[in-house]
Amino acid sequence: MVFSKVEWRLAQITVYRILCGNDEFQGGFMYGLTGSIVAIVTPFRSGKVDYHKLRELVEFQLENGTDGIVACGTTGEASTLIFEEHLRVIKVIIEQTRRRVPVIAGTGANSTSEAIELTREAKVAGADGALLVTPYYNKPTQEGLYRHYMAIADAVALPQILYNVPGRTGVNLLPETVARLAYHKQIIAIKEATGSLQQASEVLALCGEKLDVYSGDDFITFPMMACGAKGVISVLANIMPREVGDLTDAFFAGDLEKARQLHLHLLKIANAMFIESNPGPVKTALNLMGKCSGDLRLPLCEMSKANQVKLANIMRDYRLIEEK
Repeated sequence: MVFSKVEWRLAQITVYRILCGNDEFQGGFMYGLTGSIVAIVTPFRSGKVDYHKLRELVEFQLENGTDGIVACGTTGEASTLIFEEHLRVIKVIIEQTRRRVPVIAGTGANSTSEAIELTREAKVAGADGALLVTPYYNKPTQEGLYRHYMAIADAVALPQILYNVPGRTGVNLLPETVARLAYHKQIIAIKEATGSLQQASEVLALCGEKLDVYSGDDFITFPMMACGAKGVISVLANIMPREVGDLTDAFFAGDLEKARQLHLHLLKIANAMFIESNPGPVKTALNLMGKCSGDLRLPLCEMSKANQVKLANIMRDYRLIEEK
């Protein structure tokens, strides 16, 4: 008998509940989560969230074997969504997935109280977990970061993934601080998006089995998994969900040569997703594929013409769009 990924994960959760004797296990769908988790875009049309296209994008992901969906992350332009839009995007994605894969809600903020409120609302909406970016702009110390995350974890009984992306936030969550946070039962993982294998390795060495690590950069997913990461929270999976999933599936099936070849094959298109600020390139790509509008919200704007041409040519190399 062959089980689907969802059936296998539900079986794992059932065993976990039996072993724990806990009928109220929170966020069970996050248990044992590995593979390709898409950081899904938020489609816009004429300045408003296009919820119809959002549902179609979710179905595109599910049809192509994605292992999980992050709503309202960096790629989802969370910083330009008002509170009501933010929550509705999360709710629509939860409704559309119908428990087929975990939904992780981006609920980070540079105000601890706001992050707590968003995380509570995400839990009420039915999210399986929360992704919490480090507070941006106010540049807290490591002790401030520690207290920020502990306050959220103490306030909301929902599995939480730390999100370290210093290139955007201006603050680096250091491995020693991550190790301190790993002891909290609600803090289950980190999305490590420093682009540094050294830092990711230090987190893995310090935290061991206490904390899962996910790559936050498509271009180093394979080497990070070789160090012990559980998969990737992916931008590229928006346009190539099957291929990114094939890479992680091959790795966890023990076919390292296939995974290595896929990693090298995808490297050019993965890098192309960052020729300008994310999510500009990936939204442009989705538009070229006919999946949704490429609209962005200010202060983000459309890519330069030169980079649009460059991206389209790369996409043709991967047969994502037709030749002229």
